[in-house]
Amino acid sequence: MAVAMFGCMSTTAQTLSLDSCRALAIRNNKELQMSALRQEAAHWQHKSAVTNYLPKITGVGTYQHTSRQISVLSDENQESLSKMGTGTKMTIAKELKGVMANNPSLAPMVTTLSPIFEGLLNGVGNSMDMIGQSLVDALDTDTRNLTVAGVMMTQPLYMGGKIRAYDKITRLAEQAAGYQHTMEEQDLLVSVDEAYWRIVSLQSKKQLAESFLTTVQKLDQDVERVIAEGMATKADGLSVKVKLNEAEVANIQVENGLALSRMALAQLCGLPLDSQFTLADEAGTDVCLPSMAKQEESVETALQNRAELQALDIAAQVKRQQVNVARSAYLPNLMLTAGYTTMKPNFFNGFRRKFDDVWSVGVMLKVPIITWGDRIYKVRQAKAEAKIAETRLAEVREKVSLQVNQNHQKLQEAQKRYATALRSQEQADENLRMANLGMREGVIPVSNVLQAQTAWLSAHSTLVEAEIDVRLADLYLQRSMGTLRR
Repeated sequence: MAVAMFGCMSTTAQTLSLDSCRALAIRNNKELQMSALRQEAAHWQHKSAVTNYLPKITGVGTYQHTSRQISVLSDENQESLSKMGTGTKMTIAKELKGVMANNPSLAPMVTTLSPIFEGLLNGVGNSMDMIGQSLVDALDTDTRNLTVAGVMMTQPLYMGGKIRAYDKITRLAEQAAGYQHTMEEQDLLVSVDEAYWRIVSLQSKKQLAESFLTTVQKLDQDVERVIAEGMATKADGLSVKVKLNEAEVANIQVENGLALSRMALAQLCGLPLDSQFTLADEAGTDVCLPSMAKQEESVETALQNRAELQALDIAAQVKRQQVNVARSAYLPNLMLTAGYTTMKPNFFNGFRRKFDDVWSVGVMLKVPIITWGDRIYKVRQAKAEAKIAETRLAEVREKVSLQVNQNHQKLQEAQKRYATALRSQEQADENLRMANLGMREGVIPVSNVLQAQTAWLSAHSTLVEAEIDVRLADLYLQRSMGTLRR
């Protein structure tokens, strides 16, 4: 098909149909590509919103080094415990000295037994020092290097309806992105069709201009011969030459307009501006007058199919869901929580310098109490915005109905103008034939022939314009009804 022929443009002129131009434009249009990406983004946003129904599991790990550690015992207590035996031994020795001082008769016995007491006190003192030091060491937390790792799970049980509302909002947003893509595609198709039929119109006018130029050139030769025979004046010859100059200028203008129109269509189709192509309808086609449904049926079709109305209806639904989101702030939020934590050092069984773990399960309830009316105001704001969206939808529905009725009437008028132009063309052809015949027989002046030729050109140009008007009027009616498809 013609679309595949433009994978790599060459200097050879290709033939494009209206359908192939539409396909090229849809494939290459950057705005349409971005619209498709926005539609894809809305799809993934909805997928993300659906995950809010599911439990969320998060993991966390941390290591922290501090300049000081947490200590259960003060420095004085640590000193006392580590020298508990030494202190006790000194106290007992002091008491013995006091006994000897107060009871001199016991001094010989104490002196005799003092080596035994000293050995016993040293042993007890050392043992108590070791016990005290072990207690100090056992209470050393070593929290200067803290390592913690954990996993937390949260499962929403009731969030006031906001999760469901967000789910609906994102689903509606995905649908709205699809309708927006449809609108942009239809607008692109209208632009392509307009450019396509503009070229067809200008090509037909170019052929008319060339034909008219040839006719005037032949008339100029005939007038020169008639002047030589004395059957026409030089003024008649000058009039023909003026008309000949006008025909040449008109031919140049049409050619320039046609070149620019081809560039415009190439740009819409995503082709190089200097692309060489011809259109399938440039050779001319018969106009098939489209059959039209009743205006009431056309309006009903538009109200059902117009992407703009569907997008606005979705916008109104989104606003209504936003009311539910605002209302959810009134309601309590309930979540189930569960977690697992491991840490070093741990405090689960005294102070241990190794990893140990703990798990937990709980329920968290959040209930709003006093907000000074903030939530009420937000709900009222959301309701007002929802009403605005509904009113805008009603307004656009009225405008769409009016637009369909107008385009319906314009198509009827275009069909009538085409029928009239077709009759005028037939009459102009006959009038020109009679004028040329009369001039050759010398019964009709040159001025009448020029008038007949001008009328012939005007009638044929009007017919071309009427034909294009019928096609475009039908295009605009389809667009207003939302039935325009590639």
